[in-house]
Amino acid sequence: MQSSSSEKPAESSDSGVCTNCDSYTAADPTLVENGGKGSVTTYGSITAKETSLGGACNYGQTNIQYYAAIHVNVSPGDDKGPWDGGMACGGCVHVKAKTPDGWKEVTVRITDRCPDANCGVDLGGAPASDIMGIQVGRYYGEWEFVSCEGVEGVWGDSTSIWVKEGASEFWSIIQVRNPKDMVKKIAIQGMDSDEDYTLEMVVGTENFWTVPQEILQSNKKYSVVVTYRSGTDDEWILESSELTIPEANLYLYEHRKE
Repeated sequence: MQSSSSEKPAESSDSGVCTNCDSYTAADPTLVENGGKGSVTTYGSITAKETSLGGACNYGQTNIQYYAAIHVNVSPGDDKGPWDGGMACGGCVHVKAKTPDGWKEVTVRITDRCPDANCGVDLGGAPASDIMGIQVGRYYGEWEFVSCEGVEGVWGDSTSIWVKEGASEFWSIIQVRNPKDMVKKIAIQGMDSDEDYTLEMVVGTENFWTVPQEILQSNKKYSVVVTYRSGTDDEWILESSELTIPEANLYLYEHRKE
């Protein structure tokens, strides 16, 4: 199976045919508009084709087969890669790599980070098999961030807001699971008041956003708006108490505005 997306990188006259394709010389990745170029590697089993364990994005066990880690750095230790403290989590990347048969392509969801020197995109087992076959190695590739909508293999479940274990009326942090694209912003607005909060990402616990205590203790109803990289939004209507329930999985389809 080869994943596809409605958003595709620009066409190139380069056929992508190469020899010794699995021995691409390690080098720092190059950033380009909305993506990058450099090494495509794998940290999964191309035979077992496991599902993602959630990685540094802290999703826990998932049913996502088409997943990958994205580079943290451009040059070693500079933190200038697209990982960006976990902001890349949940986004999808369309990857194409040079092989003996020409360019091969796959779309994956980012569930992990790759801090290693010379890392670009590090594929899970299923997408690596699509590109590399049985010849595992370091390939030259190019990648572009795209929407996850309509892409096979990157969905483990329906889109939801998940509340971290330990939540209470005094403390709660949340994440978006199976988002339609990379999450850029989460805002919470009062349904019957002029309250308006923009959530901050948690420092030290990647891919979580802090819910203000005044919301947790308010006993009110709120609109929770998630804005994606593409500029599109999803909106949940939630009771404040729902954000205090440890490990609550608040599905979008169950909490849409009536």
